[in-house]
Amino acid sequence: MPNNKQQTKRLKTDEIKRQRNKADKTRMRSAVKSVVEAESKEAALAAMPAAMKRVDKAAKKHIIHDNAAARMKARMARAAQAK
Repeated sequence: MPNNKQQTKRLKTDEIKRQRNKADKTRMRSAVKSVVEAESKEAALAAMPAAMKRVDKAAKKHIIHDNAAARMKARMARAAQAK
């Protein structure tokens, strides 16, 4: 348990940030999944810009590492082109 006001506030703000990061990461993963598991090449290419945007935003907010974002984007592009 926190011993002073500052620690109490940090617990609250950390929990808010954790939940926000978790939601952003989940949205990003769902967007990537929609590209990778698309039925056709057209569907994958249509879903790609939104997924790329989600991955870029997650990297910008330091939810994922920059290199992880680049790797995800490359895998998405390769998956979309292979369909």
